[in-house]
Amino acid sequence: MKASDPVTLRSKGRGAVALTRMGFGGAPLGNLYRRIEEADAQAALDAAYAGGVRYFDTAPQYGLGLSEMRFGKAISRFGREKITLSTKVGRLLEDCSPAEVSKTGFVDVPQKRIVYDYSYDGVMRSHEASLHRLGVDSVDILLVHDVDAFTHGSREASDQRVRELFDLGGFRALDELRAAGTVKAIGAGVNEWEVCEKLLGLGDFDGFLLAGRYTLLEQEALNSFLPLCEKRDVGIILGGPYNSGILATGAVEGARYNYEPAPEPILARVRQIEAVCTAHEVRLIEAALQFVLGHSAVKTVIPGAANAGEVEANIALMDKPVPAALWADLKSQGLLREDAPTPGDA
Repeated sequence: MKASDPVTLRSKGRGAVALTRMGFGGAPLGNLYRRIEEADAQAALDAAYAGGVRYFDTAPQYGLGLSEMRFGKAISRFGREKITLSTKVGRLLEDCSPAEVSKTGFVDVPQKRIVYDYSYDGVMRSHEASLHRLGVDSVDILLVHDVDAFTHGSREASDQRVRELFDLGGFRALDELRAAGTVKAIGAGVNEWEVCEKLLGLGDFDGFLLAGRYTLLEQEALNSFLPLCEKRDVGIILGGPYNSGILATGAVEGARYNYEPAPEPILARVRQIEAVCTAHEVRLIEAALQFVLGHSAVKTVIPGAANAGEVEANIALMDKPVPAALWADLKSQGLLREDAPTPGDA
């Protein structure tokens, strides 16, 4: 498979949405954990486009608008009609004093504070503000951002955000934008599959951007959510295939797992997975990236990158052959679920 292989996301709007097998995740370009120079950010975007990537995802949260503004500069070079673009709603960015700037994992950001708003007006305002920062007239996919327990601290808090989305008209706003053809597809971008399953029971979504939660380390989504996606032809955009880094770096000192320092049980499991990979002369990062694309519901994978070299490395990983025996050995050693589909399965 290649990064530039064309795929589609089913849409209840006006036709399917064109994607490429690999997309570009914009979180790092919001200065996630460290400052990224503007020249490096633009070079990363240029490298993705040059490598055949045509799907680009960002969000207001990423650097408090910085990622969207950086995307906008690149889109003016590429041509809006040449790419598929997604962003997110649910966080409004408001001007504030220096002391009020929202504390996030992003550094050296604009002077803004985040206000969560999943209402009709909040969705519409967030959408319009994103268009302004991106310098475009439209986006293709609009995703509700982070109505999950991971973000809001508990299942109860997540449920409250979901109720706001439906009771205060946020979903109605998304549905109206799709019906009017203003956006082609709607969904949610979250850090857990459970809330996606809940949302599917409440509204007609086209797809979900799932950050991690279906990786070499996590396959619980196979219990019910991914089969439901297959049944309803709902596509998954898979972000975070490396679980925030550990499946790229291996179990090194300081390795991150789901945005936090990796605990010892995760480090130990990664060492075991990497040992099997090494026995098959496959790098851990290659196996991690390609594994997620073995499931038919996963349409595209969007690893993040902070510079051109990282983008080019991600694109090259797609071309590396991974033997079927690797997946079989991982399953036989209890390191991968027996029912996990793998690349090359019929």
